Amino acid sequence: MSQKTVKPEKNKLIRFLWILLGSLFVGIGYLGIFVPGLPTTIFLILAAGCYIRSSQRLYNWLINNKLFGQYIKDYYEGKGMPLKSKIVALSMIIIFCSFAIFFVVEKILIDAIIFLAGLAGILFITLRVPTKK
Repeated sequence: MSQKTVKPEKNKLIRFLWILLGSLFVGIGYLGIFVPGLPTTIFLILAAGCYIRSSQRLYNWLINNKLFGQYIKDYYEGKGMPLKSKIVALSMIIIFCSFAIFFVVEKILIDAIIFLAGLAGILFITLRVPTKK
């Protein structure tokens, strides 16, 4: 896999927020390795996306990491996600979006935004991310 060049955000506060969000995704992805039902790959891809906007050092650490790197490399090389991970990711999107729409949010506009975001995630995973053999 070729190294991607990081284009860090110029604003230090925004860069810090990208690093914070990326680190949160790494933590959730790490938990997903051990917790059945919690996806790993999608959170590590999100972390890589955050780090590529903020820190070359953290991005390189993530994609070269012995524990995490292979998940991201497989995605970037077009090998995709394992079927089990795709099913879990899709299930989580459906469960959490449904929960937010039916039990948490009371404004129809926010419900529509949550629905559309969930639908976009489902379509992306099913149509754009290949299933790893």
